[in-house]
Amino acid sequence: MSKTPTPAATPRTPPRMLRVRRTLQLTPHMRRITLAGPALAGFPLDSNGAHIKLLLPRPGQVEPVLPTLGPDGPVWPPDDIRPIARTYTVGRYDAEASELDVDFVLHGDDGPASSWALHAVAGSAVGVAGPGGPPRFVADAEYYLLLGDPSAFAALAAVLGALPEHARGEALIEVPDRSEIQHLRHPPGIAVRWLSREGAPAGSSTLLLDHVRELRWPAAAVSVTLAGESTQVVSLREYLLKERAVPRRTMYAVPYWKDEHTEEAYHAERHRIMDAFELAEENAAAHTKETAS
Repeated sequence: MSKTPTPAATPRTPPRMLRVRRTLQLTPHMRRITLAGPALAGFPLDSNGAHIKLLLPRPGQVEPVLPTLGPDGPVWPPDDIRPIARTYTVGRYDAEASELDVDFVLHGDDGPASSWALHAVAGSAVGVAGPGGPPRFVADAEYYLLLGDPSAFAALAAVLGALPEHARGEALIEVPDRSEIQHLRHPPGIAVRWLSREGAPAGSSTLLLDHVRELRWPAAAVSVTLAGESTQVVSLREYLLKERAVPRRTMYAVPYWKDEHTEEAYHAERHRIMDAFELAEENAAAHTKETAS
């Protein structure tokens, strides 16, 4: 009896060396950088909103020294020339134009990614690894709740652009002030509301949580897309899990940054939070399995 062949694993792709094609200032604090280059060929389609790793040059380097791909994964160069890695989001991938857009929230030279984006010009080099990351929404949900801040614009825009025209729900987006509001295309059944902090600190803001608490909760299967400032993401996630009983499996919740922390200082903490999220999901799944048996 013949066996059905096991599908071959998707081959790993080494990091791609790309260069800036152009830059566009979207708002006072957000810059879109369009990347291109021969290495972009074969980048996965439907990647808008997916996570990528940007591999940035170290101080004094014209371009980053990228890792190579070995049989057990990436082989990194020595620490003194190893590129600086940061997680970002695909804003737009256009296979026909061979372009990849990445949006950066600018905060001066306070952090390697912001500094690189602030000074990037046509021809500036950067490495890109990925894309990857968890699903950003549930395709067959009955109600969609999207929550975030400027750092999550690309992810939220990708979800809004992928939803069917009949989708219904709410998108609540917090901005530091009204100058950071951008136009986002969305299905007519998704109500988009902008919440301005009017310059108040993001880490102590409860605007998003307060508005979520005031929502008339639907009697429907809910998909949540949640990303942005760390303290807010953790608080919102806990509220949705405990007070609204949103299943973990229908929630994309990722902290992208932390107020009053540099990229360097928050880099390790972000991984700790994501590990804690994953452990909680594993424990919940194990508890469900034990209860069922």
